[in-house]
Amino acid sequence: MTKSFLKFRTRILFLSSFVVLLWAGLAMRYLYIQVFRSNNFSEIVKIQGEEKILLPAIRGTIHDRKYRSLAENIIHYDFAVHPNRVENRDLIVSTFSKVTGRSKDYYENRLDSDKTYEFLERNLKHDESKPLLALKDKGLVAHKHSSRLYPHGHVASQIIGFTNIDGKGLEGLERQYDIGLMGKTGWTILETDGHGKSRKNQAYPIQKPVDGNNLVLTIDAEYQAILQDELNRSIVSTGASGGMGIILEPFSGKILAMTSLPDFDSNSPSLTQKEFIRNRVITDQYEPGSTFKIVPAMAAIHTGKVGLKEEFNCENGSYDFRGTTIKDWSDFSLLNFSQIIENSSNVGVIKIAERVGAKDLYSFARKFGFGSESGISFPGEANGRLRTIDEWSRISIAQFPLGHEVSVTTLQIALAYATIANGGYLMKPIIVEKIQNAEGQVIHHEKPQIIRKISSSKNIASLKSMLQRSVENGTGTSAYLAGWNVAGKTGTAQKFIDGEYSKLKFISSFAGFFPADDPQLVGVFVLDEPGKGQHWGGLSAAPIFKNVMKRIIYQDDEILVHKPRLKNRLTPHPDTSQDDLLVGTQDNAPLTLMTASVEKFNPGIIVPDLRGMSLRSAISTVKKFELTPKVEGSGAVVYQWPIAGTEVSPGSTCSIKLN
Repeated sequence: MTKSFLKFRTRILFLSSFVVLLWAGLAMRYLYIQVFRSNNFSEIVKIQGEEKILLPAIRGTIHDRKYRSLAENIIHYDFAVHPNRVENRDLIVSTFSKVTGRSKDYYENRLDSDKTYEFLERNLKHDESKPLLALKDKGLVAHKHSSRLYPHGHVASQIIGFTNIDGKGLEGLERQYDIGLMGKTGWTILETDGHGKSRKNQAYPIQKPVDGNNLVLTIDAEYQAILQDELNRSIVSTGASGGMGIILEPFSGKILAMTSLPDFDSNSPSLTQKEFIRNRVITDQYEPGSTFKIVPAMAAIHTGKVGLKEEFNCENGSYDFRGTTIKDWSDFSLLNFSQIIENSSNVGVIKIAERVGAKDLYSFARKFGFGSESGISFPGEANGRLRTIDEWSRISIAQFPLGHEVSVTTLQIALAYATIANGGYLMKPIIVEKIQNAEGQVIHHEKPQIIRKISSSKNIASLKSMLQRSVENGTGTSAYLAGWNVAGKTGTAQKFIDGEYSKLKFISSFAGFFPADDPQLVGVFVLDEPGKGQHWGGLSAAPIFKNVMKRIIYQDDEILVHKPRLKNRLTPHPDTSQDDLLVGTQDNAPLTLMTASVEKFNPGIIVPDLRGMSLRSAISTVKKFELTPKVEGSGAVVYQWPIAGTEVSPGSTCSIKLN
């Protein structure tokens, strides 16, 4: 070794070791970055070099059955610019100034901003935004967003519900169908440079949003408005604390209108009490009173344990039953079966119930659907309360047939009366008829479904006649519609408060349908705690039926026309046995559903009921039924020949007398 090497040996070894260790450290660091932390650093690069922007979907709309909007979206646009990327400054300034009416200097100043991102306009409506959206400039950015609007305010608010500020459904159908209405949010990736500026890159992926589905309801907005208006009038005139009402089609189960008052405005739900938001027709249960008497009546007819003309001593309005005195509203003495229902005699109904027996009473309550959910596609439905026989007390057989010791919903009462109206078929209620995607294609169509048949058509016809006489001569005369056959039943029930029945607070109701011989509409109306002297169902609730249906008749020409009668409009599929129709009536038994089919029209022409029509409507209706009109007089139709319901040959003459 040279003397020079020996002299600097220590220094050379130190430097060599340092270089070796440095390269070893760099190699280890490289290995650590490229192998052990490669995924983590890739994510960091993406975060720093890419920006994910969410593209919100437009929430689906809600329509009534005639495609009138009940819940819709107002589309707004925000416009902003990246000043340093603007390609055609003059075109942007002039177009914005022309659309908004602002001066050009306003937009010039915005474009001269030192900021990398500057808003030009916010919340511009869709129509006025169209010229701005047509501008193709790399520096111009448009953001679309929407807000929920309920154009009819209070109308059907408890059915529709509402959304929160983020567009999530909180109540009603907005909540029940929230996922479908919401759609699917999309996204796009923007490239970000070292200065934090974002720009589109065609190589980056994009997922377009999928707008939400649209709902088409069975609700008729005009029917709904009439129902709410007339129910409110009755609440005010009777001093009631609230009320409920529902209108439905008996042969399909479609709900045409439904409300409970007080209600709220879906556009501002925070301004109302929470209890007014829920749809009490479906969620609240109460003791129905005499509208429940269809249960013992149907049980008696079906079992044959009571003859239709059999008479009962109604004890002059007071009956001692096992130590409990039962009172009637009038001093009835001897009444036959039909008169007992017609006059709503408590004593008579109890004696019928004793003859029928607890087992059959309970069975028919179950067959009518009481004590179980109806299957409606709506949140919060109550089961009602139907105690089993082993839970009955010694006087339950006297309380139960009068609508006590049982709780129901207004919807259940409506479905029970629809069962009588359509010939004995308990239907599944429908409120959402169709679901359409954003392109308008139907992705789901709800069809009428039979739950069960409760008795023969002959037995149902006997009960229907009793209910018709109840309106013509009994407690329901205030529901009578001139020129129409109406069937129905009143109800007056004492409220059960603090373990006893109140003598001051009542629930008054009326349930009915028309025309009785060819029912088209079923209506149930309930008043909660009407004022003193107004608590009888025949005085307070029955007139609501009359007023609502009269307005619907005048408003809807189709109601004026009696639909041609069908023989057993609702029939099960040919492979469905009679036994299958009667299943599902035991405790907690599953419902048996089957799609309803409709038989074809008879070959002859069934003469429609023209009474009450104007001359123009009558002639139009006669021609629609392929008949030849013969007119005498002017005004409204008071007489026709042949009478309504007669089967005649096409082209036959129909004489009309007006006055």
